[in-house]
Amino acid sequence: MSVPVSARSARAELAAVAAGRRSDLDRSALRSLPRAPGSRRAAVLMLFGVLDDLPSDHDAHDAAVSADLDVLLLARATTLSSHAGQIAFPGGRVDPGDTGPVDAALREAREETGLDPAGVDVLGVLEEVPLAYSRHLVRPVLGWWRNPSPVRVVDERESSDVFRVPVADLLDAERRGTVSMRREGQSWRGPAFVVPHADGEHLVWGFTAMLLDRLFDRLGWTEPWDQDREFPLTLPG
Repeated sequence: MSVPVSARSARAELAAVAAGRRSDLDRSALRSLPRAPGSRRAAVLMLFGVLDDLPSDHDAHDAAVSADLDVLLLARATTLSSHAGQIAFPGGRVDPGDTGPVDAALREAREETGLDPAGVDVLGVLEEVPLAYSRHLVRPVLGWWRNPSPVRVVDERESSDVFRVPVADLLDAERRGTVSMRREGQSWRGPAFVVPHADGEHLVWGFTAMLLDRLFDRLGWTEPWDQDREFPLTLPG
């Protein structure tokens, strides 16, 4: 399937980031996060494509961001012992049978969302991001959905929702803010996004929001937003 004219610029800019051709932008914020001893390798799939329906009603400032440009996300089950209820990219640990982060990200995406990896063009792998709390070293894999396939919750023990979000909605200043929390005596504050879904809204925060925030900055897609606006954060009991 050919890339629609409206999405060619977005695909090209994502590929440029994946190839390191936008190295003028600061990348230290994620690389400098603390590392925990014994951290395990992991990978996530940051998969962009073109929506079939329900495009954004927000007119993005950057011409590369069409109303139907989207990214794939999922909601983790609230019963999980780690990152319960959080919005995430498909992904997980790099298993011994995986050839590397790309293989792991595509395998996990298929297992979690049912997508067909054959329809995904891998644009490249971004720098490793340490996550001390969960003891992982995560490689984000940038992908383009050349031939989108249906997605769904495959295992309700792992995920409660799988959905595609218009990128323009994530860039909308009205949907952006921050969240704060305290854990084990440490304070944390980071970016957040609010996105609508059938039963209300999803709050995208934590690692996923940080990756989106930094990627949008590197792409030059970020629009001015109020960093003093704080969204309430309710963690699963």
